[in-house]
Amino acid sequence: MAFEAFRQILVMVMLLLVGMLCFKVGLIDEASNKKLSKVLLLVISPVVIFLSYQRPFETELLSGLLVALGLSALSYAIALAVAHVVYRSNKRFHIEQYASVYSNCGFIGIPLIYGVFGSEGVFYLTAYISVFNLLVWTHGVMVMSGNRSIAFLKKALISPALVGVYLGFVFFIFEISLPEILITPMEILGDTNTPLAMLIAGASIAGTNLGVALKQTKLYKLCIIRLLLIPVLFILVAGTLGLPDIIVGTIAIATACPAAANLVLFANLYDKDHFYASELMAATTVLCMATIPLMLMLV
Repeated sequence: MAFEAFRQILVMVMLLLVGMLCFKVGLIDEASNKKLSKVLLLVISPVVIFLSYQRPFETELLSGLLVALGLSALSYAIALAVAHVVYRSNKRFHIEQYASVYSNCGFIGIPLIYGVFGSEGVFYLTAYISVFNLLVWTHGVMVMSGNRSIAFLKKALISPALVGVYLGFVFFIFEISLPEILITPMEILGDTNTPLAMLIAGASIAGTNLGVALKQTKLYKLCIIRLLLIPVLFILVAGTLGLPDIIVGTIAIATACPAAANLVLFANLYDKDHFYASELMAATTVLCMATIPLMLMLV
């Protein structure tokens, strides 16, 4: 698994470099990158999630999904506890707490897990994404804004990723298979998930001064927490439960992904230091090339 993850990350890095080049030569700018991000979040990723449920119903798969849901809750419980202890009251604790807890399980997690475990891995990943969406629009927004409105919870429950989960789960339970005339264009659309995600990530990184970011020692504390400490704690706990490698490995990859892509969007929205947020996202994205294969060696 570690070797396959490393190979997949290398492929993704090459695509990421193309995104950086496109930004540097002006083919992608900040405005178009945001629009591409919306297409990925609102259309392509939900399609990939839905398609992962287009498989014959099996009791084993359903029980595995419930196990993945429990492991996802465990992962976030560990992350929330660590972030609460480590980051308390400095002027950037909002960004650092958010970056520590929430990983890029969509943009990077979906293509990476698909490359390592195939559609079954993405199927189990939907449990992690469901917990992510519920928490990011409640706890995440409260951390970044201080707002405790119930409206954010309602928004989370109807996010496109969760709608993809709802529909996919219903089709899976009732064994509803779409006709080939619908599945084929959806599969073609879903195949653009990995290259588009990496182009967007590359363009985002190119918009930051990565060289300067990687020289700031303060970034490495968060990188260690996000990419090593939290995943290792999760793997140590999950490893005692005797669960299937594919489920533990899927949630471990999702947990070990770099800081969430929407960290920068939230920092902009709530008037936090979005330059620092961009640096964190860039640094964790680069360093995960080494840490994710290492985490899988521990599973």
